[in-house]
Amino acid sequence: MNDALEALRVSEPAPEQGEDAFAEFAASARSGSLQAQQKHLAGNALPEVLCGRYKLERLLGVGGMGAVYRCRDLLREQFGDPEPVVAVKVLSEDFCEYPDANALLYSEFALTARLRHAHIVRLHGFEVDNHSGRAFIVLDLLKGITLDQLLSSQQGLPWVQVQEIGQQLCQALSYAHEQGVLHGDIKPSNLMLGDDGITLFDFGLGQAEEKRLPGLPRLARNRFAAWTPRYAAPELLDGGELTAAADVYALGCVLYELASGQHPFRRLSAKQAVQTGLTLEPAVQWPETSWPMLAQALEFDPLKRITLAELLQSLRESPAANSGWRTRWFGRRA
Repeated sequence: MNDALEALRVSEPAPEQGEDAFAEFAASARSGSLQAQQKHLAGNALPEVLCGRYKLERLLGVGGMGAVYRCRDLLREQFGDPEPVVAVKVLSEDFCEYPDANALLYSEFALTARLRHAHIVRLHGFEVDNHSGRAFIVLDLLKGITLDQLLSSQQGLPWVQVQEIGQQLCQALSYAHEQGVLHGDIKPSNLMLGDDGITLFDFGLGQAEEKRLPGLPRLARNRFAAWTPRYAAPELLDGGELTAAADVYALGCVLYELASGQHPFRRLSAKQAVQTGLTLEPAVQWPETSWPMLAQALEFDPLKRITLAELLQSLRESPAANSGWRTRWFGRRA
């Protein structure tokens, strides 16, 4: 597959988090200079080889909290692995200044590493480079195209594609919630579409559900103000706790956008939509019979939102999807 599709995108920064810095960083990525990319990411540049094993090759994605690199695993290469490539996620310098920075990244690893699902990214390890002191996560190198990239090139997807992607996302999120893991940052740039369907990644804002997984740290993530406003449930923007209902709201936004090519509230946050009196219009292409279920997923009141199980059932009861669409999109059978 074309290298341009081997992108693992992390959380996009909100405007208040510094779009100028993001643009400068992205420009360095396009320049192809690994040293320049490292310089922007940290005052003390990342070593070219982490822990004497993971050789940084190029930047794949950058966001408000960190960056992801394509790396070559020198140990696997030494033993003849024909594909010794992985992705490595590190925190940005701004977040590394926090005393609990490594705990922040470890929390993401601990949450995601316990998940084993076909549509959730697989993590391999958490390590700290002795030379630089920088913690990092080793994870699968995803191949495909992120949904934000896909949506930038076309106005929504055919219903059969939306239906299949929606079912896979409901299944992945339901599984994560059953394991006590909440995502917290579901949006098109955190979803990769490949030959095997959709993959959910970047649990950087994730948390364990209340009274679940008590041994894991529960960090005060509100200090980082990192929610993506236009996909964040209104209760999160008001300082409320992350819940399964908040993940349902974000998923509803994504599904609406996939079907219509437009954000349900014209890319405004839920709070802004309320303040401006904006009303929810039916999504183009969404079947009339199941539209009320999507509308309920987008309720501003979390107590009125449907569950993932109800949303999944609604998608399943709609007209059957044609399973061959990925073959046509990628040019080979999934």
